[in-house]
Parts: sequence; C-alpha cells; structure tokens
Amino acid sequence: MLNLVLFGPPGAGKGTQAELLIERFGLLHLSTGDLLRSEIAAGTELGVQAKKFMDKGELVSDDIVIEMIKSKLDANQDAKGIIFDGFPRTVAQAEAFDVVLVDYNAEVKGMLSLEVEKDELVKRLLNRGKDSGRADDQEQSIIENRIKIYNEKTSPLKKYYNNQSKLHKVEGMGSVEEIAARLVAVVEKL
Repeated sequence: MLNLVLFGPPGAGKGTQAELLIERFGLLHLSTGDLLRSEIAAGTELGVQAKKFMDKGELVSDDIVIEMIKSKLDANQDAKGIIFDGFPRTVAQAEAFDVVLVDYNAEVKGMLSLEVEKDELVKRLLNRGKDSGRADDQEQSIIENRIKIYNEKTSPLKKYYNNQSKLHKVEGMGSVEEIAARLVAVVEKL
C-alpha cells in the first residue's frame, strides 16, 4: 500500500495537488478535516466526542483522530494507497500512526513536503479568501498567525520523517502543472 503524507503550510496547494495525485495513481484521499466533518454529520460516537472538543474551540484529541483514521483504514484495506492530507499534524500523532500502521502491515512510504515562500503563501491565501469567502483567508494577520503556528507546531514533522529517510521536499512555486509534475516524479520513485 502506497501511503503518502502530503505536507505543507496553509496555502501550499495540498488540496489541489492531492486531487491530481489521486487521479494519477488511483489513491484514496484522507483529509482529517473532511473526516471529522463526516463523522460529526453521521452522528457517530467518535463524531460526538470530536464535536465536544470543536465546540469549545479546542483541537480534537489525538486518540479520537487516530481512531477515525483506523476506522477509515479498516474500511479501505483493498486500496492501492492513501494520501493523508492534514494528518499527522504533530510528532506524537506521527508516532502513534506508525504504531497503527504496523497492525495493517503498512507504513508511510514518504512525506511530500510542498516548499513555498511565505510571501507567496500569503498572496495565495488572500486570493483564495476572495474566491471562497473563507474568513480565515481574508485577513493578513490571521494568515500570518496560521503560518507561524504551522512553523512552530507542525513543521517539526519534517525532521521526524527526515530521520526515517522519508522526507521529500518538493518545490511548491510555479504553476499547478509544474508542481504536479515534480510531485509525480517523486511518487513514481516510491
């Protein structure tokens, strides 16, 4: 199973590139944001627990997120592979995820880290905010804070996967097609 972590700061183009990789390689897309929303909408036990955290403005606990991931893995054991988008977000989640994958005789094959300059991220997110209406993409100070939090809390995952020789930095500047071609070249080697 080809399990990939698609990684990068807000505005790096993860969602766009995930769709292209899914189509090209026949992989499933697992976005923790989508997964949380669907579990809550379905009223599952995990969804109810997650909603309690979210209603307080807190991050959903690692235990709940890991259980949701396990449920998705159980339901898709015949998949060619999965692109994990937005997961893991912390080293603790990555460590727990590695343990879970052992039960499925699987592993993360690689982390594809989209590398984009801060000024470009801000520009992309402001443009997305105009098009999508997302409040968190319309205020430059909020965008810069999201990037700061990413750099402090989430970016250390690159070191974790680098220590396992699984980190693949991919230039995230240029056209959608240019970035996709770089990603495809890395995935084909994996």
